[in-house]
Formats: sequence, C-alpha cells, structure tokens
Amino acid sequence: MPSDYLERILTARVYDVAQESPLELAPNLSRRLNNRLLLKREDMQSVFSFKLRGAYNKMAQLPPDLLKQGVIAASAGNHAQGVALAAKQLGTRAIIVMPVTTPQVKVDAVAARGGEVVLYGDTYDDAYAYARQLEAEKGLTFVHPFDDPDVIAGQGTIGMEILRQCQQPIHAVFVAIGGGGLISGIAAYIKRLRPEIKVIGVEPVDSDAMYQSLKAGKRVRLSQVGLFADGVAVRQVGEETFRLCQQYLDDIILVDTDAICAAIKDVFEDTRSILEPAGALAIAAAKAYVEREQITGQTLVAVACGANMNFDRLRFVAERAEIGEQREALFAVTIPERPGSLRQFCQVIGNHNLTEFNYRIAHERDAQIFVGIQIQNRADADEIAKTFEANGFPTINLTDNELAKLHLRHMVGGRSPLAHNELLYRFEFPERPGALIKFLDCMSPNWNISLFHYRNHGADYGRVLVGMQVPPNEMTEWQAFLDTLGYQYWDENQNPAYKLFLA
Repeated sequence: MPSDYLERILTARVYDVAQESPLELAPNLSRRLNNRLLLKREDMQSVFSFKLRGAYNKMAQLPPDLLKQGVIAASAGNHAQGVALAAKQLGTRAIIVMPVTTPQVKVDAVAARGGEVVLYGDTYDDAYAYARQLEAEKGLTFVHPFDDPDVIAGQGTIGMEILRQCQQPIHAVFVAIGGGGLISGIAAYIKRLRPEIKVIGVEPVDSDAMYQSLKAGKRVRLSQVGLFADGVAVRQVGEETFRLCQQYLDDIILVDTDAICAAIKDVFEDTRSILEPAGALAIAAAKAYVEREQITGQTLVAVACGANMNFDRLRFVAERAEIGEQREALFAVTIPERPGSLRQFCQVIGNHNLTEFNYRIAHERDAQIFVGIQIQNRADADEIAKTFEANGFPTINLTDNELAKLHLRHMVGGRSPLAHNELLYRFEFPERPGALIKFLDCMSPNWNISLFHYRNHGADYGRVLVGMQVPPNEMTEWQAFLDTLGYQYWDENQNPAYKLFLA
C-alpha cells in the first residue's frame, strides 16, 4: 500500500468535530452467535454517522484561500450533514445540492447546521452534476462523499481507533460499502498494521456496485439501485476506493432487506439505539458470516455507521424483522371448502403461534388461506410445509416472496371475474407530488386499472402493486409504456402468490 495512507490517517484532522466512538460489546447478539461481537458506535457522532470525519479532514486540509471561498457537495443524507457541520466549525460557506425528492427532515437537518441547501433534480446524479456546475461557476471546492484521499483518510481513523480499543486478536471487521470510502480507509490502516485481520465488506443485494466491480475486475455502473438502504445506494464506486478494495478486501457479503431489518432490531435490543438501514449492514453481515463459516469463540467487529433513520420507516422495519430473524414464516395453503376442514387445518398447526391468518371464500371446491406462523429457524418453516402437505393440504412457502410480504398479506381475497386480460406489476414510484399523475398520463386510455395497492413505508419511494387490463394485441405498446415511464418495475404475472389469491 502507498505509505502515504498510513501517514494521512495518523495525521488526519477529525477530532475537532468527531469523538472517538465507543467499541461496545453486544451481549445478546454475542450469546446468540457464540462469538464476541463488538459494535463500533459511529451512530453516536454528533451527526449520527461517520461522515463528518472525512468531510472535516478534507476541508481542514484545504489551503486557507480555497477554504475561505467555500465548499460545495451533493448529497441527500449523511454526507450533507457532515459537510455542513465541518463548514460551520471552520467558519466557511457550504452549499449542499440535494435532490428535490429528499425528505424534509434531512433538508432541515442540513440547514440547521448552517448549510445552504439547493434542491435540484430527481436523483443524486442530477444533484451531483449541478453541484459540479456550481463549483466551476462560483469558485468553490467540491467535497466528494467518498472518492478522495483526504476523505478516505478521515474515515480511516475508525480503523485506527478499533485497533487501539481492542488489543486482543480480531478475526474480522465488517464494514458497509456505498461508494467505498469508509471501508477503503479502514482497510488501508488495518491491513498495514494487522494484516491477519479479515476486512469484509457488505452491500445490499440490490445495491452491489463494489461486489459487481470486483467480480468484473473493473468499475461497473449499476443501471438501478435499491433504495431501502439509501445511505449506500450508489450506482458506481470511486476509482480510488475500487483500487484500495481490490487490494485489501477479503470478502464481500450481500444481505437482503429482511436481514437488514432483523439487524436493526438486534442492535436495538442490545443498545436501545435505532440504526438506519445502511448503518445496520455490518451487523447483518456478521450474522451471515458466522452462519456460513460456523465459527465460534472469535472476536468480530461490526461498524454501526449511521442512525439517521426516518421514524416512519420503523413500521416497515418491525414488520420485516420477524422474517429476517427467521421467526416468522408465510404460507399459502389450500384446504377443501367444506365444514370442518378449517378446524382440521388448525389442528395440524398444533402449538405453533399464528402471526397472521387471511381467508376469503372464492371457490366452491377449494379455499385459499394466507397464514403466518411463528418459527424458530428456516428449517422449521420447511418442516411445517411438509406437515401440511402430509395432511392433504397443498402448501407453498411464501416466506421469501416479495409480492406476498409487501402486498398480498394486506389484501388477500381479491379475485374478480371481471379482470380479463389482467397484467400484474409491482412499481416503485418516487414519493413526490405528480408521480401517480405521470403514471396515468403515460398509460393508454384504452387500458383499465383493475387493481391498485399502495403502502407508504416512510421511504423516498412508494411501493405500488397495479393490475392493468391490456388487450393481447397491445403488448408492444405496454412494453413501450414500461420502458418510457422511468419507474423501476417487476413483472409478477407468473408469481404463484398472485395466481393463488388474485388471478
């Protein structure tokens, strides 16, 4: 590694604004995992994330004349708050360009720290491009959220603190990856001084830009990214961060939404603190790694990197945590539509606790039941399904079915004899005025909406389920509609849950 990264980290100026965050034992999780899990509590920084370290170090290293002119950044979240706080501390001007879709709570947080907020564009890419334009026009210095050596070095002070705070052997350190600045800095320091420690990155399965890039041997730009863990929703990692990750990472673990929600709950039970989804990634990865490697008695460190959680999201997190913890299973069960069959089915359930039970008469011969059952682990769910089948009840395990978990559990029993030529699609709408109007304006007036289901999860986007009656000879027009709409979508027409309960 270039020796200058060690020097940069050792001489980084972060402690004017950052604290040396605690490295705390997670007692409940440690017992469950049969390993010693330590949480690096970056969620306890004044801006509730690690981002102020890199932002301040970058700005503190600027020549006085450039610092006096001011800085600019593009961000919809934690980086924006870090830059604003750093500018206030250093007595300079900070302009933060944020997408117009940014939740008001984040806009207010940046403004409260002295940042001048400029709302522009629908996406981060739009805001980034406009920020670079303003940079040139106003003679400001751009503070990159991750792809800058001084930013990387500022984040690397976390690795320095971990090694100072834990003198005993560490098996692995788990770090979330967005653009790669955090893990690059931590890995550059740890691998120089303690190369035997594994540095393991973690990304959501639907925002895996670094994983894809390392696999391809070059930076890959994702066409779309998932928005649940918005703090790491980056389409393309940085050039310098990619180089460092190529050199130092031992592994990358991908985790899904349910695992992230379970990790948020795990940390809450140990600390009574609520991490944001990106902030809980490392904990989810540590759990997955222990299960995969079957290790015991080791010391593991997970960086809890942020806690800027939108309160309205807690409803969704609580709902999905049970599945993520493998404590709830969902099933579609077919029973005969005759007296006594429901009682017989409940007898087969036995002592298992029901978490959900949905039923509506729909057919003279068979009844479809949507049922949630409390379980101990995923193997338990498979055994329950086999028991149902053995007792003459055809069963489909829907525990990993996104359509079932998001929508069907709230609207079972929606068959209609009138829904001819129905197509079923899931969409993610931007959570802003006009999103639905745009959808309606783009569709053909010849098509009829036969089903529409929407739930607000407190995110920057809304999950929508739509049934549309489209004549078979207009499928080319339908595909053109999907292509030009610009919203992320999923074709659910072959989904078994749809066929059982709605089709």
